[in-house]
Amino acid sequence: MSRRRMLGFGGASLLVGAAAGAGLDRVAVAEEDDDPAAGGAVPFHGAHQAGIATPVQDRLHFAAFDVTTGDRAKLVRMLKDWTAAAAAMTAGRPVGQGATGGPAVAPPDDTGEAEGLPPSRLTLTIGFGPSLFAKDGKDRFGIGARRPPALVDLPHFPGDNLDPARSGGDIAVQACADDPQVAVHAIRNLARIGFGVVAVRWSQLGFGKTSSTTPDAQTPRNLFGFKDGTENIAGTDDALLGKHVWASGGDGSDWMAGGSYLVARRIRMHIETWDRTSLREQEDIFGRSKGEGAPAGARKERDAIVLSRMKPDAHVRLAHPDSNGGTRILRRGYSFTDGSDGLGRLEAGLFFIAFQRDPRTGFIRVQQSLATDAMNEYVQHVGSGVFACPPGVKEGGYWGETLFG
Repeated sequence: MSRRRMLGFGGASLLVGAAAGAGLDRVAVAEEDDDPAAGGAVPFHGAHQAGIATPVQDRLHFAAFDVTTGDRAKLVRMLKDWTAAAAAMTAGRPVGQGATGGPAVAPPDDTGEAEGLPPSRLTLTIGFGPSLFAKDGKDRFGIGARRPPALVDLPHFPGDNLDPARSGGDIAVQACADDPQVAVHAIRNLARIGFGVVAVRWSQLGFGKTSSTTPDAQTPRNLFGFKDGTENIAGTDDALLGKHVWASGGDGSDWMAGGSYLVARRIRMHIETWDRTSLREQEDIFGRSKGEGAPAGARKERDAIVLSRMKPDAHVRLAHPDSNGGTRILRRGYSFTDGSDGLGRLEAGLFFIAFQRDPRTGFIRVQQSLATDAMNEYVQHVGSGVFACPPGVKEGGYWGETLFG
């Protein structure tokens, strides 16, 4: 493991906030890598956006943007420029003429910190928030009538303590990669390209994936030390993806066919309180053993779950599909640590990300079920966002083409 990957995302949050520059008209159209497997490249073009059912990478940089212009043409132009840059970066190539290939008297097309690095399985996934369709009662871009019925404002859940500065946003971009510098580079370049059209509203760095779309691999652990996401949907299970993750044209919004809905929640974990809780109580709260990850009353992680063996307020019991009318969501969460809170406590937790066909019958239903979750004593939701992620990009197309085209 490289020293950079060991150090993680330290200090990287300054990169987006300081992003500036021009070059909107100089982003070169990128071509797909001839060999997507070379250097860990994930194909950018396809029926669905990468970064949803894709095998989960090690690192995350998630950013929510506010659109600062009321000019639809400028926004569409930026989305086209973003698409070209995303196709280049996911293939391991620089944006435009790169960090050193352009004229010396102009800012470079690429910020350069990922030069010489492999693609590291970088994926970039875009989503549009409710406020893009209407903000303060105004339809800024003529798309108000195209807001999908499933793109609802999330209700207030018991225990929420949401920070408006870490919630919402017109556009979200999820950058996932196996190298933190590659993920940060991607968001930094998009923020630079979008200067004058969008501004970063909030962002989150993540490490140590807390769920997996590859159930044959080892299940990752969260910061409470428990295996997380054992029952997650596999990225290869087309039947479950079609039923629970991918939107359909028959759902009420034709432009979202093949897309999905992203719910992001920044969940603060009360680490110090948890660390003073007995092992038996921790396992009762989860409904699984801490070592093996076996459900209550079983021996192995993937043994059959018998809900009646768990406490009535156990997390697994309340979140299980059998307790929620068969609801399933695709999780892609990450752990985070953002220093301390000034009172000697870690500012740490889970950046929860879930994709689903419809948040009303997905995340919202499950979260309402978790109102009596014993784990609520140890966690608090402090940031939130919901976004409509359009289908994948065709060759020659752009992010959001089905919405704006």
